[in-house]
Amino acid sequence: MNPQDIGKAYDEITFRWESEEFNRLNGIEAHRRALVFAHNKGKALDVGCGCTGRFIDLLQSEGFSPEGVDVSEKMLSLAKARHPDVVFHHRDICQWVIEQQYDFITAWDSMWHVPLKHQAQVLKKLLASLNQGGVLIFSFGGTVAPDEHTNNAMGPEVYYSTLGVNGFLSLLISEGCICRHLEYEHYPDLHAYLIVEKA
Repeated sequence: MNPQDIGKAYDEITFRWESEEFNRLNGIEAHRRALVFAHNKGKALDVGCGCTGRFIDLLQSEGFSPEGVDVSEKMLSLAKARHPDVVFHHRDICQWVIEQQYDFITAWDSMWHVPLKHQAQVLKKLLASLNQGGVLIFSFGGTVAPDEHTNNAMGPEVYYSTLGVNGFLSLLISEGCICRHLEYEHYPDLHAYLIVEKA
């Protein structure tokens, strides 16, 4: 599946995030932990921002000027309705040329939809878009080795991939970054996240 297919799949299931049953605290504690390492509070970017705006709200409350990017047109439409003052970009992160520099970037539950062959390239792009001392937080499938698969657990078939824990750590170290935090949120569930500072 390519990113455009992922966007169309998410267009069909926005109701899952609009539901009152959706946990708006999902990922918030991890982001608060990441924000502790942020030295500057300028621009921030939410990659795969979706429609809830919960990270946008958090970043604004912390003094950042956030933007969002998503490949789902419907997700972005809902996000814009919630935050008409925020800049949102309808882009495929694999192809998007990022023209701004940011002090904080989050890619929560979005990096794993990037095709495996583009994972390293996209991660390097995000790191290049951070100011010195900037912080990146991203969640991923915490497997040992690189992996990719599809499933239809949410309805439409959706693609997932990961470089694996060692793959991500090796890449981040080679890019001169500092790993500030690595956590499996609900081990043995493989949902993991990394907090990285650009040295």
